[in-house]
Amino acid sequence: DQHLDAGQSACGELLVLLHIQMRALQEGQVLHLVGYDRGAVQDIPAWCRMTGHRLLSMVEERPAHFYIQKRRR
Repeated sequence: DQHLDAGQSACGELLVLLHIQMRALQEGQVLHLVGYDRGAVQDIPAWCRMTGHRLLSMVEERPAHFYIQKRRR
């Protein structure tokens, strides 16, 4: 439903961008996130677990690709 290329954003900035983008989505919509930071493959799944959003799939090659579904309330 939406696409976010986070470029070279590091962990903190990447998570802020992700949070802002997810707030703009409707429940159940999917965000395709592209992250170049090496730590993203650990940070994004952990963020999803902590926030309740569903990580549908992840491709760990650089850049990493994440498909995240906004949680339903």
